Amino acid sequence: METPATGAFGTLTAERGILFGGDYNPEQWEPSVWLEDVELMQQAGVNLVTVGVFSWARIEPSPGVRDFAWLDEVLDLLHAAGIAVDLATPTASPPPWLGVRHPETLPVDPDGVRLVAGSRNQFSPASTVYREHALAITRDLAARYADHPAVHMWHVGNEFGQLDFGDEAAREFRSWLRARYGTIEQLNEAWATTFWSQRYDDFEEIMPPRRMPYLVNPTQSLDFRRYTSDQLLRCYVELRDTIRDAGARHPITTNFMGLFDHVDYRSWAGEVDVIADDQYPDPTDPDSPADYALVQDLMRSLGGGRPWMLMEQAATMSWRPHNVPKSPARARLDSLQAVARGADGICYFQWRQSRAGSERFHSGMLPHAGADTEVFAGICRQGAELQALREVVGTTVSADVALLFDWTSWWAGETQGRPTDRLSTLEQLRRWYRELWRRGISADIVAPGDDLSAYRAIIVPHSYVIEPAAAAALHEAVAAGAHLAIGPFSGVADARGHILQGRSPVLLRDLVGVSGEEWCPLPGTTPIRAAAGWTPDGELAASIIAEKLRADGAEVCATFATGLLAGRPAVTRNAVGKGVAWYVGAVPSDDLLSAVLHEVLARSGVRGALQPSAEAHDLPADARDGLLPPGLQAVRRGSLLFLLNHGDEPVSVAVPAGAVDLLTDERTGATIVVAPEDARVLSERRTA
Repeated sequence: METPATGAFGTLTAERGILFGGDYNPEQWEPSVWLEDVELMQQAGVNLVTVGVFSWARIEPSPGVRDFAWLDEVLDLLHAAGIAVDLATPTASPPPWLGVRHPETLPVDPDGVRLVAGSRNQFSPASTVYREHALAITRDLAARYADHPAVHMWHVGNEFGQLDFGDEAAREFRSWLRARYGTIEQLNEAWATTFWSQRYDDFEEIMPPRRMPYLVNPTQSLDFRRYTSDQLLRCYVELRDTIRDAGARHPITTNFMGLFDHVDYRSWAGEVDVIADDQYPDPTDPDSPADYALVQDLMRSLGGGRPWMLMEQAATMSWRPHNVPKSPARARLDSLQAVARGADGICYFQWRQSRAGSERFHSGMLPHAGADTEVFAGICRQGAELQALREVVGTTVSADVALLFDWTSWWAGETQGRPTDRLSTLEQLRRWYRELWRRGISADIVAPGDDLSAYRAIIVPHSYVIEPAAAAALHEAVAAGAHLAIGPFSGVADARGHILQGRSPVLLRDLVGVSGEEWCPLPGTTPIRAAAGWTPDGELAASIIAEKLRADGAEVCATFATGLLAGRPAVTRNAVGKGVAWYVGAVPSDDLLSAVLHEVLARSGVRGALQPSAEAHDLPADARDGLLPPGLQAVRRGSLLFLLNHGDEPVSVAVPAGAVDLLTDERTGATIVVAPEDARVLSERRTA
């Protein structure tokens, strides 16, 4: 639901265009440097900076003392230069004095070891003392700057994700469990504590899942993950409400971390006024453009399709053990990709590269060597180009494909004691999404049970947990005409992590027309044989895990060729109402996965951003299949077509003649060439 504050983000971008800037840490520098910073920010086209994320010790050098004079000067300076401020609460990194005086504020690891102050994020989200101090400094910060003309956004904390297994966490976990289950009897039922004699008489007996002699109760582990996400959200909401109570009218947010496993961002999405995310793709990984496109589609989906912000990225090197730098061209592509997939804000960590401290080699928009550098020149180019893309602001990315993903299923599906620990939810999610990316197809990332009526195709790479509402939504969508593909080891358990009883996938049997009696981890790669009438190209094989299936009405498209499962169904399809449900009963090879998804997308009528009409028979097979040239990314946002070449070779693309490239202001012919590490952004509504 849009609130006045969420609408204010749209007002801000409508006034300023795409927001461009980064984290600014003036407390690390002498005031004489600040003047140079502002001058260079203006030169680079920076119109937004985040200030104060790690400034707690500067604002409160000792308990109860407040020093805002330096911050007053910084905000006034930025405002005079026309640069908006995203003002942060400094609560992510308490000063050492808090942990020294109040060790109970420090987190405890699963081994029971209390961590010490001196780094960052050294707080327990459950600590009442930490929260009291965080609220106090936030209250004073908000009271002082709620009406400051420089402040146009508020930023709570930083990358919430702290884990704590200490005594205060135990207290809060018990309280959370009481609220969830009501009685200890209900908890014992949910946790199946008859197993291994784990029955509890009282909530006070329960501890966080610290180090144990053997495997942790899987439902206890799942609930602790839920509690941790909720406890962190509670910290965020307390600080957000404190800012709002001070009279702040501008949007309030915090920075997510993509597919991060400690926090369920879907449960957070309604509590932030704008979705903001930190993204650090590995420039050496050829799959990173597709993998971060998935994250960007997720961020757009979490906000209900509204524009979001890329809050952090690296201009060149980041935090990896071995930091191969980005080129300025690659940094530009990363930024334009985020815009293509719905971002109206492009920011970096950080503005000026730190000269000391743990992240002294983490890149900045302004590097150690200063403004006379390729890095800064690239930043200036981005600032100018992003302003040339003003017409994209506020527009949306439409999707005909829904990709099912949720944190509960991810958490439950990777607890200890599974048939194999080689099956990764994220690995399968990324593999299946890459097939969409290769075809220029965007997806909405949806939750189980969501309304699926708007989608032609629905993709479920691996959903360990399937509840009745989710099963019903899938069945309804297929019956109405959608085409569905479901991957292996899905629909195994309920939301407690309890295994559903009967032939699997229990709640989806009627939908997929196939059922299994056993999950079978595979010793290696197992060949798959296509049935008559289906002739996919490439290596057809399976690995990691398969299912011992039988067809219960579904058409068998492929079988296992050898081994224990020889002759049994591996890939099936089942007509239901107006639609079709495909089931893949093993982790498929890339070629097999591509073949299945080609069938699903083609038969559902989903087309990519550049996919030609079905009548264009004189095209190469890859083009008829919807596959883009290697390395090319194609995305439509609003009326604009983004073409991004992540490859090493130039790519020739057929486009509507007469379109205008907003990055060059040139009109296109019927074909354009996109150079390596280059981009074109085409508008069909403008003339040159």
